[in-house]
Amino acid sequence: MTKIDLKKENKEFYYPSTGEVAVVDVPEMKFLMIDGQGDPNTSQEYKDAMETIFPVSYKTKFISKKEKSQDYVVMPLEGLWWADNMEDFSLDDKSSWKWTVMIRQPDFITKTIIDKAIKDLKNKKDLPAPSKLRFETFCEGKAVQIMHIGPYGEAEAPAVGKLHDFIENEGYSLRGKHHEIYISDMRRTKPEKLKTVIRQPFE
Repeated sequence: MTKIDLKKENKEFYYPSTGEVAVVDVPEMKFLMIDGQGDPNTSQEYKDAMETIFPVSYKTKFISKKEKSQDYVVMPLEGLWWADNMEDFSLDDKSSWKWTVMIRQPDFITKTIIDKAIKDLKNKKDLPAPSKLRFETFCEGKAVQIMHIGPYGEAEAPAVGKLHDFIENEGYSLRGKHHEIYISDMRRTKPEKLKTVIRQPFE
């Protein structure tokens, strides 16, 4: 059975050069998503989202492999980050942050499989936020991105600045939400070695 790894099949979206701005046109993709608000470091809502989206993603993979004979690598966590008033979007005060956590799913995954994964998990354990989980397509379109290596938060500021400067210098404007793709497993990687794709849509 062939094991699909979408990160390798779509390298242009997951492995930009470190420190160099790349322009991409991101097509429609399927995601599991959960919305929330608050500081991801302290918010119970964020913790509940993590304890829901990961188990469902891995259970979905298991069902796909067992029942459909289609195996794949579970994709990395992604996050959209914003505030209602972007002037309030501060690294010093994350309490007003709004976010969407998301994990990409292969095109052959259906809502039926997702629903079965949720049902199977509910029979064995408590999922903190199944009612908030949604399965839908997301089309980001034109964007710039860059690979940041190092800790999250303030350390990302120079990379974010490069993206914003590039958009401004090319005569475009920001669109959509600040997007991060966490390529590294934060549980097993030292902060200084974390790889994060930082992406910003533009128009």
